[in-house]
Amino acid sequence: MAKKPPKMLGYADSPHILRLMRLIETQSKRTIIHWCVDYAEAEFLPIFEEAMPGDARPRTALEAARSWLRGENKLQDVRDLAWESHLAAKDAKGQAAEAAARAIANAALSVHVATHSLGIAAYGAAAIAYARFGMAESETFYEAFAAEECAKMESALRAVAVEGEPNPAPCKWKHANGMRKRGE
Repeated sequence: MAKKPPKMLGYADSPHILRLMRLIETQSKRTIIHWCVDYAEAEFLPIFEEAMPGDARPRTALEAARSWLRGENKLQDVRDLAWESHLAAKDAKGQAAEAAARAIANAALSVHVATHSLGIAAYGAAAIAYARFGMAESETFYEAFAAEECAKMESALRAVAVEGEPNPAPCKWKHANGMRKRGE
């Protein structure tokens, strides 16, 4: 029996993940949140909504994060709605939709802690890979794909990054958002 592909792609010690982490560390929380929400809305929400057209929980989580940026929503409200996106992942039909809902939840949770932003790389790469190629590819294939997707995410963050940001968000990568390390 073939090994089931992981819920997340990439390793906490992969060069592409480390580059993204270093870039995130240089940006303000607001920049990180804007990047996460915009990226999740453009790349992951369509995957989820195609599989689960009547489930608005991930979209609502992203809207709550945008509302928080405008000062119209409380942090606890965003956290609660992001949790609903995680619950939508459990109800999702297919690994791609599940990973998309988790990537979206992490995008919204970047309002709470900036390090949740790394979740869009891990879950988002999985969502896109599984939506495009299914679940039957090799681990090497998925790892290479994750590196390509992470490079796109890094490029998108660089496009909105503030050079010399005076107030970078604190980032403690203690568990690298649950990402596995090589050999685990």
